[in-house]
Amino acid sequence: MGLDPANQTGRDPASGSPRERLVALRAHLAGPGGPAAPRPVLPLGLTAIDAHLPGGGLALGPPHEIAPMEPADAIAALGFALALCAAQLARIQGAALIAAAPNQPLPHGHGLAGLGLDPGRLLLLEAGGDAEVFRALEAALHARALPVLIGLLADGLPLKPGRRLQLAAEAGSEGAAPPLVLILRPPQAGLPNGAATRWSIASAPATRDRFGTLDNPRWRARLERCRNGRGGDWLLEWDHAAHRLRLPEPLARDAAAAGRSRA
Repeated sequence: MGLDPANQTGRDPASGSPRERLVALRAHLAGPGGPAAPRPVLPLGLTAIDAHLPGGGLALGPPHEIAPMEPADAIAALGFALALCAAQLARIQGAALIAAAPNQPLPHGHGLAGLGLDPGRLLLLEAGGDAEVFRALEAALHARALPVLIGLLADGLPLKPGRRLQLAAEAGSEGAAPPLVLILRPPQAGLPNGAATRWSIASAPATRDRFGTLDNPRWRARLERCRNGRGGDWLLEWDHAAHRLRLPEPLARDAAAAGRSRA
């Protein structure tokens, strides 16, 4: 009996041990070309969050939507997006593009320094509206010249522009890694779209150093939707010395203790 062209293992997906049946089924579904290569991701460096994300991090290429929980949290949402930008730029050469619609909060030098972001690696485009932001992001996705793209929107991400960004991410320059794409929108503009994840961000009381001045910023980060993953809610802190996200110390100890109790 010849092999089924879509089952190159030679095994019947319905026979064998449960593990063998799973391997045979995956090969059968993958077809003659074999399994698809894993999508490149940006790990956040926190097992508590990365375990909720498919592939162990934020998928590169498709857009990720970030919104403030309340209008007063707009600066916190921008800070969280810039922290993700800093994490990606620490791993790869190049610059980030920030395309902003009118009247959106913009980064400033002191805040960038606290996140470990070099202003020389940021390109700021002040667009005339959301449509110009989408055109800039789409062109940059096709070019594959920048490792991070951030869009600051006035009215949110509708389904059609979201789908166009997704298609542009899949059809970029051959051989070049896709960028991290972050879309910031107002809290009330939660439109259906093709975003891979949807985050809601609120400010949280920052820590203070021994002189009483604000030290590490904190965010309440809620993962409201994650394609092929799980939602969650975390209190996060930015380590300004190591330039990375972390759980506040008491929470990190609790998470480690919980991990040991399950071992």
